[in-house]
Amino acid sequence: MAAKFDITPLNDWGFFHLPPRPCVVAGPCSAESEEQVMETARGLKAIGINVFRAGIWKPRTHPGCFEGAGVPGLKWMQKVRKEYGMRICTEVANERHVFECLKHGVDMVWLGARTTANPFLVQEIAEALRDTDIPVLVKNPVNPDLDLWIGAFERLAAQGVRKLGAIHRGVSSVSKIKYRNLPQWEMAVELRSRYPELPMFADPSHMGGKREYLFELSQRAMDLGLDGLMIESHCNPSCALSDAAQQLTPSALIELLEGLVVRDAVTSDEAFNEKLSRLRAQIDVLDENLIFTLASRMKVSRSIGDLKKENSVAIVQPSRWDEVLDKAAASAAAYGLDTEFIKRIFNTIHEASVAEQNK
Repeated sequence: MAAKFDITPLNDWGFFHLPPRPCVVAGPCSAESEEQVMETARGLKAIGINVFRAGIWKPRTHPGCFEGAGVPGLKWMQKVRKEYGMRICTEVANERHVFECLKHGVDMVWLGARTTANPFLVQEIAEALRDTDIPVLVKNPVNPDLDLWIGAFERLAAQGVRKLGAIHRGVSSVSKIKYRNLPQWEMAVELRSRYPELPMFADPSHMGGKREYLFELSQRAMDLGLDGLMIESHCNPSCALSDAAQQLTPSALIELLEGLVVRDAVTSDEAFNEKLSRLRAQIDVLDENLIFTLASRMKVSRSIGDLKKENSVAIVQPSRWDEVLDKAAASAAAYGLDTEFIKRIFNTIHEASVAEQNK
């Protein structure tokens, strides 16, 4: 059972108003110079963006890369708020970052994926934010661990943070995929299922890694009913000091936003609702069949485990499993299904089978 905590509705933050969707947070990956920050903010304000984001401290994979302007960049952010009336936000990764943001009047902060994956850092940040009224967004961890993501919200809520929101940015993948991160939309769907009141944004920039994928990922986020987008925008992306390939100019961003199709979550159309009910009834029957099939498969797995035990044979047979995965992928392709999706399902089933045989 998911632990419950108080969440202030997005409409009460004073940042956004729903409807319409999407609520948008935009700005450069990094605050690089006062000129770059102000020019980007000016372009974003002109297209109706009111919440400006920029990385002040940048956690980079390799040392020697541009790691952010640091505290001086917060002065540039203050200037954005003063001259353009925009809300300002940035990423925090430790207690010192929080104190600097509070001192400089930053309106909102977010926790990055690497920070969310570290409960020690999350606790440190949560305590630094104790009883503040500042909104806090939390990106999902780099690994597909929903409980770790939820745990970050629980730690913040325990310190009195009520303006909480989620950012779904996909997860790291060892497989070669077209996106920078595996979308793993099911994590966002499950989090929303457990906490329907929790505001949720998508981060298509980090999910896609390239400008060419940002529209399709943003549209998918809208199709899933997410509240908004955190998207990277730079006045001159080709000269960006970090993540140049995934940033849009403000003019390209408004083109993307205007192209999105945003559908209502519900409708009063009786004919539609009747058809939807019939289709959902079919889904319910298919789900029952799936559960029955999985139960039958697990029963066979237990029998295989007994047989292996009697004959002192190892539980895991790598060559056999490779054969099963290859066959599943081929079948998936024949039915027009995403092979990576099917492989993830089968790997989960395999883990459960191995656990059952281990008993």
